[in-house]
Amino acid sequence: MQREGTAAAPAAGTVVSALATGVGSAFALDRVVRARVTLDDSGSVDGEVGAVPTAGSATDDVEVDASLVERCVERALDRFGDDADRGATVRTESEVPVAVGLKSSSAAANAAVMATCDALDVDPEPLLACRVGVAAARDVGVTVTGAFDDASASMLGGVTVADNAEDELLATDTVDWTVLVRVPAERTYTADVDVDRCRRVAPLADHAADLALDGRYALGMTVNGFAFAPALGASTAPLLAALPDADGVSLSGTGPAVTAVGDPVTIERVRPAVAALGGDVWTTTTRETGVEVGV
Repeated sequence: MQREGTAAAPAAGTVVSALATGVGSAFALDRVVRARVTLDDSGSVDGEVGAVPTAGSATDDVEVDASLVERCVERALDRFGDDADRGATVRTESEVPVAVGLKSSSAAANAAVMATCDALDVDPEPLLACRVGVAAARDVGVTVTGAFDDASASMLGGVTVADNAEDELLATDTVDWTVLVRVPAERTYTADVDVDRCRRVAPLADHAADLALDGRYALGMTVNGFAFAPALGASTAPLLAALPDADGVSLSGTGPAVTAVGDPVTIERVRPAVAALGGDVWTTTTRETGVEVGV
């Protein structure tokens, strides 16, 4: 039996936040979290978080708890392994800063689950594996909504719309965008968000979700951004800086990262105005493929 497995899962940006209504939408980004899982007979799972980029202009090293990826491996062993598979070590490395809204937790969960499956030499149905990671995230308390929307975009690639209350996929599609990302120095932890305050913008969130289900992702993204930035206490200045040129712009997740999307020429046009606000500003692309195993 194969005893070691690897996987890489993409980060994601927000089209619609699920904080207000439970329905959310996200799109995969071409930056990944990688996981390596080695099975053993120790009876326990030990995790280590390797390289993680710093956020914005922050100079402090963030300490990332390995409890999420450890729980993902435990749940994957329970679901896909047998009685002999009850111990492992897991290590992750990330191209994605944590606690900025770019779905690093969903990517890490997907990578850990799929690396475990690779080590077990099993090939699970992607959404089943996705739900294993979502359950682990709920177990350790790193998500408010369950983040099935974020996790499904990371697992499958492209853009997804999902009902987080039911862990149900409502729609999948592909988008071809250049993505401008601004990451300021501060961090936001989803578990600390005032959900009641976010629920006050539910009518706008419903409208954004309807736009996404109609395939109007960029417009839905912009509606989402101007609804949730004030609700989360974030500045709308980066959103305004990207308009009117960008096809869509939003706070990503609970922030503080902001993503603006469009064609390459448009994104280069808006970059100076966004960069003038400070923080790290970089470009990437959307990604049609999701988790890759054995890489």
